[in-house]
Amino acid sequence: MTGTVFRIETRVGADVEEGEELLLLESMKMEIPVEAPRNGRVAQIPVAEGQAVEEGDTLVVLD
Repeated sequence: MTGTVFRIETRVGADVEEGEELLLLESMKMEIPVEAPRNGRVAQIPVAEGQAVEEGDTLVVLD
């Protein structure tokens, strides 16, 4: 699935919990939340709001 990063809901250095919303993608006029798969700290966010992304792209890196 391809989409666009609609909104980033976290920041580098933030502690997140499993299931916490990290960002929203927009695809086919639908908003799709991307949630943390586990507890951790956000190490990188290699995407920007408005950026086009494809399935398999790294959106957030957790430590």
